[in-house]
Amino acid sequence: MPPIGCPEFRRSLRLDRRDFLRTGLFGAAGLTLPDLLRADESRSSNRVNSVILLWMRGGPSHHDTWDPKPDAPAEVRGEFGTLPTTVPGIRLCDLLPLSARMMHKWAVVRSLHHDDPGHSTGDQICFTGYPPGPNPEENAHPSIGSVVSKQLGHLSPGLPPYVMIPRVVPGAGSAYLGVAHKPFETTADPANPGPFSLPSFKLALGVTADRVGDRKGLLHAFDTLRREVDNSGQLDALDRFQARAWDVLTSPTARDAFDLDREPPKVRDRYGFDPAYDPKASNRCGCPSWAQRMLLARRLVEAGVRLVTVDLRWWDTHVKGFESLRDGFLPRWDRAFTALLDDLEQRGLLETTLILAWGEFGRTPKVNADAGRDHYPNVFSAALAGGPVRGGRVVGASDSNGAYPKDNPKTPQDVLATVYRHLGVDTEAQYLNNGRPISVLPSGRPIEELG
Repeated sequence: MPPIGCPEFRRSLRLDRRDFLRTGLFGAAGLTLPDLLRADESRSSNRVNSVILLWMRGGPSHHDTWDPKPDAPAEVRGEFGTLPTTVPGIRLCDLLPLSARMMHKWAVVRSLHHDDPGHSTGDQICFTGYPPGPNPEENAHPSIGSVVSKQLGHLSPGLPPYVMIPRVVPGAGSAYLGVAHKPFETTADPANPGPFSLPSFKLALGVTADRVGDRKGLLHAFDTLRREVDNSGQLDALDRFQARAWDVLTSPTARDAFDLDREPPKVRDRYGFDPAYDPKASNRCGCPSWAQRMLLARRLVEAGVRLVTVDLRWWDTHVKGFESLRDGFLPRWDRAFTALLDDLEQRGLLETTLILAWGEFGRTPKVNADAGRDHYPNVFSAALAGGPVRGGRVVGASDSNGAYPKDNPKTPQDVLATVYRHLGVDTEAQYLNNGRPISVLPSGRPIEELG
């Protein structure tokens, strides 16, 4: 990175105010980036494997997505039918036609289970592999992304290893690994209408993006900042982690990765531009338009982020569940999920990018009085693709009513072990919590049947 204020530095910052706001060069820099960059330097990795975690918060109904029960009684079967896929013997909900035509490229685990029916507590189990602590909204153990940050560090010097789109959810924090391994939150939501822009945060010496009116003002601000820091001796006092934070702050890699306007319109259209979520609509599905979040995740792993978690809430379909799924969740999911698979494959990224789509639990076998289904952790499903996963596979099975695992039961710890192995994380490594060594995972084995 050229010194601040030199001609090369000026050329590297040739962007207008709109570009500057969008790139997030100020995003969290004055608050968290130096800490985020205090990774364990004893490890370095040349691995290019990455993960996109599609977090379907609220708990998607396995009956009405990837594990339909067409022969069950009506109160279990629900309102939807089924359709065949490109893999003989595998059927999906009939509202997932695009997914069915690509079944040979992805797989389903149908026998997952745990015993906690709470949203935030179930979140913690699926993000950490450990039971929740006393505060369900706060991690008792580090999330999978935080472990990746701690153990593997940065793949790209211009980007953090762990990103959350748009904000951290319960279970996704760093716990006793500390602030250095919290997720980098985009905060701004690419699902919102208009250009995607990361918010401006306060930078050292009070410089903010809001105070920079144009390119000329930007360069003047940086020149002034350089002089003030040099005169005070602060620049020499910056440690190497803070210096690396400056690299991220001015990184063309970060600027490009977060710039969705660089995507061809046909690519963005393939993912979908759904209407913004209207909480007052009579047929609301409870979900925002999150297709563009998936596209941003692809851009970030392509640029060098190791693990991106995408918040795809809110699959909590207690009331008018079939209406919500039919009019909102399932068509949006079908389009965006298959677009992501296609996009990664066309870019040569599917072999190195593992996609994991799941929520904290499933839904009850019996439909409730409000035409919905309630929380149900006794059995649920997850979809996986890319990386080590061979498509066209179903691992495990639930019983005839989708109430309990019938064959080859699996746990959230098994799923996490699968993801960790793809990334090269040592699950037997231990980190100290109040002086006590705690393993990355308490149990779990990679799901060999996926490969």
